[in-house]
Amino acid sequence: MKKYSLSLCWLPLALFLCVFSAQAEEITADAQDTLSPSPKADSDLSSDAQILAVVNGQLLTRADVEDRARLFVVSTGLPIAPSVMKRMRSQILQQLIQEKLKTQEVLRRHIDIPPEQIAASIANIEERNDMPHNALRDKLAKDDISLTTLIDQIRAQSGWMVVLRQTLGARSRVLPDQIKQRQKALEEEEGEPQYLMNEIFIPVADSEHPQKEIAFANMIISQLRGGAPFPIVAAQFSQDQSALNGGSLGWMQEDHLDPAVVEIIKKMPDEAISNPILVPGGLIISTVHARRKLGKEMGTLITLRQAFFPFSSPLNPEAPTEEQKALLQQANEASATVHSCKDMEELNDKLGARKAGNPGTQVMERLPPQMHSILEKLPNKTSTKPLVAGDGISLLMICTRQSRNLAQLTPGQIADQLMNERIEQAARQLQRALQRKAVIEIRPAGRAELNA
Repeated sequence: MKKYSLSLCWLPLALFLCVFSAQAEEITADAQDTLSPSPKADSDLSSDAQILAVVNGQLLTRADVEDRARLFVVSTGLPIAPSVMKRMRSQILQQLIQEKLKTQEVLRRHIDIPPEQIAASIANIEERNDMPHNALRDKLAKDDISLTTLIDQIRAQSGWMVVLRQTLGARSRVLPDQIKQRQKALEEEEGEPQYLMNEIFIPVADSEHPQKEIAFANMIISQLRGGAPFPIVAAQFSQDQSALNGGSLGWMQEDHLDPAVVEIIKKMPDEAISNPILVPGGLIISTVHARRKLGKEMGTLITLRQAFFPFSSPLNPEAPTEEQKALLQQANEASATVHSCKDMEELNDKLGARKAGNPGTQVMERLPPQMHSILEKLPNKTSTKPLVAGDGISLLMICTRQSRNLAQLTPGQIADQLMNERIEQAARQLQRALQRKAVIEIRPAGRAELNA
């Protein structure tokens, strides 16, 4: 089965937290030499710090599990019943054990993930979920969740990708002949169905007894169907490389998917959330955003620039504040005087860049209907009228537009597909090897969590 592949460290304080987190890992590693992992040590610890597992000499505590669970709750923005949280902790503990193995391998290879890369990852999460710049950091602080909980997860995911590329060695480069071979195969499949998909992969330790993982998957599905953002849930819980991209697989052909997945998605309405799908090695939760025939999809690619005027308080349409009225006037003036994409991006920077000045290339036909109607007839290099939302006012400008067959993959896209296939295969093999060599001790408190 073929698969394709969460950072707030932008302000000086957050950069300090990134550095502190890295130092804390080194301090913890040094301190463990003086710790005795005896049952008595468990009883000397408070409930929140109780040791659940020891992974190659490094501790996983109840506080680690609770922090990750709270991060999930805050990320989704949904209330979660205590009974659901109880079932979640078991899976989180298993996930943290695997994450610890990955982090240890990253450290063993002396791989460093710079704060700027972590910052970019968190900014990407915010953009994908239409959150203002730094909103995720502010939300974590408001809910008293340590920023390092998120940073550590991102560092593990990003460092693991570097490990996999090192493992591939020479195979980390896709050759021109390999791209041509894939292009030829795609031409032969022209007209076959393709699906624009996201997925969450949950490993199953015992394929004969997957009941616990199925119960966890059903809990995740209930949150997704209740409105939890798929990219955030995938970034938190999916255990394949697509987690870094919010579970996005891109456009997939049927012969690159597990037959069990194909059977389900062919019957699903777009944007529906599947039930758990049992595949070799685990469970998959899928969603399909769009469908097309391979090689046949005409569309319009547009590049945009944006200027965002942020409100300091949420808008009440019936009683706007004086500040909000003033910002609307400024936006109207800018709409009439900004005549280039460069000027629009510079204006956004002057306004604090609370949203991306360059939202990237978009497909006109896939925009929400209201946005599509606004942009479809907008001339290039002409600003929209002010677009008012609850958190601020936006101006948009189309820089370029191009009609093309969107179903024809570029050589770069094909190279990415081939590389993601190799990375996923290497990940499975290396994870199995690390698991075989690891010394993992599940303490009584941990066994109680796993059996809950």
